[in-house]
Amino acid sequence: MPESSPSIPSSDASAAAVAVEERLFSLVLALVSTEIGLTKAEILGAVQGYRQKFVPGGDNSSLERQFERDKDDIRELGVPLETLESPTDPGNNQALRYRISKGDYDLPADISFTPEETTLLNLAAMVWREGSLSGESRRALLKLRSLGTEGSKQLIGYAPRIRTRDAAFGPLTDALDKAVLVRFSYLKPGELNARERLVAPAAVVQHQGRWYLQAFDQKADAPRTFLLSRIVGPVVVTRTPSPQTASATAGDDALAELDEIWRTHVAHVSVRPGTDAESRLGKRRGSIRNPDGTIALHYTDLAVLADDLAAFGPEVVVISPTGLVTAVRDRLAAIIASHSDETDAV
Repeated sequence: MPESSPSIPSSDASAAAVAVEERLFSLVLALVSTEIGLTKAEILGAVQGYRQKFVPGGDNSSLERQFERDKDDIRELGVPLETLESPTDPGNNQALRYRISKGDYDLPADISFTPEETTLLNLAAMVWREGSLSGESRRALLKLRSLGTEGSKQLIGYAPRIRTRDAAFGPLTDALDKAVLVRFSYLKPGELNARERLVAPAAVVQHQGRWYLQAFDQKADAPRTFLLSRIVGPVVVTRTPSPQTASATAGDDALAELDEIWRTHVAHVSVRPGTDAESRLGKRRGSIRNPDGTIALHYTDLAVLADDLAAFGPEVVVISPTGLVTAVRDRLAAIIASHSDETDAV
């Protein structure tokens, strides 16, 4: 399993110029702006990050695999991506249409705003939209409008999460470009103190909505995978050339390794019917609803899954594995203790 537990290196210069989160943002932008959905061909031919490599009538198999990974990533972020079959051509995968249901993100009926609050929110939304869309995304949006999309007015609530990335991302990709070593402090789950690592970066990849670093640890003299959110403090980019040269397939290899970990690790949970937990966990990639009402979940990192499940509180009961049961129980106990301390202080 990764020590804490998608790719920057690319042979296509135009594709490399499009950051991963820019591509995901553009994909969400397209899918939230359509009621009838978009076909895979329409998405690959119009959305920023795909269209640069799309070959009309040609072999787009690698691009289609990238789209499949991206679908998993935005679903993992909690975005309700839907797949719709063609009523006139059922069973044809090429005729499938994709969209994001805006209804799942509507505000509850009992929440309302004053005219003044609505004005401020509209102004904030307008400023945010204008500052968030790159020139390329704007041009892609114009092309998407020709396919019958509605525009970007519904984007609040989606893109801020898509565009967020860890502070370590910039320095690590800079070190990749320069082929030099980096130094950072890393806090593993269950440890109280962070340990300093000196590594040669090989790839920065996004898997299941989280960023990972594939690198060669100089002290351990072995490859390691690090979760960027567990890097504590600044990343120091040294001037020391990396002794290990990152291969052209480093990113794909890292993703394959993470996919294999995800495939072989399965948790079983019981969820309260009709709750947010049932809705969100049931939509996770690869989740299986068992006849007894429990849900089987694949995961890459036990500690990360424990954080997610503990956030649902009493809506979820973990059945297995034992380590996950203990991890969730520890997190809930820590929350209770924290609130008890606050009460005592009052």
